[in-house]
This record gives sequence, structure tokens and C-alpha cells, in this order.
Amino acid sequence: MNHDQPNGYATDNEEEIINVQNVDLDHIVDVSDFLNLEEELLNFDRIFPYQHTFTHWYEEELEEDLRWSFALNYNGILHVGRSEFHTLTLLDTKRFGKVLIIDGKLQSAERDEFIYHESLVHPALLIHDNPKSLFIMGGGEGSTAREALRQCQVIHVLLLFFLQEVVNICRECLTENQENFNNQKLQVVINDAKDELEKVEEKFDEIIGDLTDPLEGGPSNKLYTKSFYEGIVKPKLKENGIFATQAGPAGMISHKGVFTPIYNTVKQVFSYVIAYTAHVPSYADLCGWVLASDQPINLNAEILNTRITEKIQGELRYLDGEFIVASTILNKPIRASLANETNVITEENARFIHGHGATTNHSSWIIHDGGIIENYASVGNIPRT
Repeated sequence: MNHDQPNGYATDNEEEIINVQNVDLDHIVDVSDFLNLEEELLNFDRIFPYQHTFTHWYEEELEEDLRWSFALNYNGILHVGRSEFHTLTLLDTKRFGKVLIIDGKLQSAERDEFIYHESLVHPALLIHDNPKSLFIMGGGEGSTAREALRQCQVIHVLLLFFLQEVVNICRECLTENQENFNNQKLQVVINDAKDELEKVEEKFDEIIGDLTDPLEGGPSNKLYTKSFYEGIVKPKLKENGIFATQAGPAGMISHKGVFTPIYNTVKQVFSYVIAYTAHVPSYADLCGWVLASDQPINLNAEILNTRITEKIQGELRYLDGEFIVASTILNKPIRASLANETNVITEENARFIHGHGATTNHSSWIIHDGGIIENYASVGNIPRT
């Protein structure tokens, strides 16, 4: 075999690879054991003539022809878990810190999650005159609850999440949110959000959808439908209640996927609806949100700044009154798309975003058993001795 092949040349010796995705992952495991085994098997003193430091990467397919990747720290795969219906991964990345992945899609990144969570939570709470009770759908890492609990008027936050594993991992590993899980105002329930919201007797000042993206076959699809908004969400809001939900990618290329359909679906149910966006670096795109109520929505920067000063404990890192107002001013093409959107999301007319993620190991050529193999495979794939 030619030892002078450039990096990136794929050998055809597929049997050299063991795929540890076949390993039983019904519970959370520490994948560093696999990585340590990988290092031992590859035996770095035999890497010759190429010198290269192992770099693992997370790569997410945003579209069929578009991918986004970033490097992990050494032993950067912290946890992998698999339940009956979902997979989850916690990574330690060089650029974004700890990153939570559910079903192959990035959910939250330590370094910039405050952009997403401040934008999801505070506009709705600041617009409301006296928000005391919140129902949060999703948000298992605790960041949405953290932001809600910063509002002095809030006395009860009910957080619904469908994966106990996510809550456990985040309570253990995301130190910034650990105290919030012990806050007496917060009640965490592991259940389907739709089922729990249907049976709960309480009505809420705010209902917030911090949901996973609508993926084909995904768990959250039913929580973006007109029937859910109309038959379950709206009846559980108080008379002056506000609903806010994340609405997926909202960039120039991506906004027609789910952002404008979610906006149009919510508009069929509520009298006043606002769409707004912000750039979240770890998502490699603008993120969109939709805020709705049956009462007029007053967006005044001066009033919002006063309420931020009076009602929020600590300083917001991203938002102020001016930017909340500015985030609702969208560019001409996106405004046109919102105005012209005709899709209403139903069980029969679902909309999905594209994509999935994988963790890969980009290494140099390895001299191994007299031949060269390339280690470029899905997370956990290990060269066979």
C-alpha cells in the first residue's frame, strides 16, 4: 500500500472498523473509555511519517449540501445515552464549551446559550404586566427555567421534559444551572408535554415552548400543530396570557422551512402574533421565535428597559429594550415570506427541518500492522487490532 497518500484518502478495507453504536447504550455511559481504548490501539509512536494530533469533530448536516462542524477538546465526548426513542450526547467543544445534542441535532451550547434563552424567555415575561406562573415545554438543561426564575414576580415554574437522562446529565455537568434545579419555585415533571398540559388544572400567565426542532419522526412534531395550539395551549392560558415558542432556523435561506409555517400556524389561533430573530453562533444561523397573545402586545424600548431594571435579578447579557424591539424588525424577504405563508401545520401537513449530526475523528494516516488505515468514522468507531 502506498504510504504517501494524502490525508482524506479512504481505504477500502471496511472490515478494519468496529462500530460501537451496536454496544448497549440503554443507560448513560462514559465514552471516554472508548477513546482511551482508541488511543491505546493506535499507538502514537507508530504514527509515521505524518505528525498529527487527534482532533475529534462534531459535524451537523444542516441541508443535503451544507454541513457545519467544530472541534472537540481531548476526550470531548462526555456522555452518550440512548432511550427507547431518542439518542443524546454531551460534548466538550473548543469553541462553544459543553454542547447538548438530542437526536443528532445541537440543542444548546454553553458559550452562547444565553442568546437563545434570554430571547425565548424575557420578551414574553417583560411584555406581561404581572407574570407569576409559567409552563415550560422542553428546556431539560435548565437554562429556560434559569431565565424565568430571574423575574422577581414569578412564583411558580412548571417544567415538562420528556427525557429524564437529559435532566440528569445537565444537573450533573452544566454547573451554571445546578442551583436552579433546587429552586423551590421550580417543579420538574418528566412526561409528555401535551399529556401533562391537558391534564393540569392550573392556568398560566405564560406558556413557553423550548422544544426540540420538528424532525421527521421526532417527538416534538405534534407540539407545533394548530390543533395543539388551539385545543391545548390557548385554553391553558389566563385571559391576558402570552405564548412564546422557538420556531427553528430563520436565516435568509432557511426561514421557509419551519419558521414562517410556525408563525402562520400560531396566527390562526391568536389575535396578536410577533415573529423575531437573533443570530446564535453555535447554530450557524439566525434563530426564530414566535410570541402570541389575545391581548395587544406593546413593544416600547423605554418601558422594557424600565421593567428589566425593576423586575430582573442580575444583568441580562444579551437583551435590552432597544434590541427586543429591533429583533422584531425583519429584512424585506423574510417579511414577505411571513406575509405570504399559506402553510398551516397540522398532523396531516407537518413541516420538518433537515439534518442530523455525527461526531467524527479526523486523524492522519496510521501505520498499523504493516499497512495504513484512515480513522475517519462515526463516533465510537474504533480501528480493529
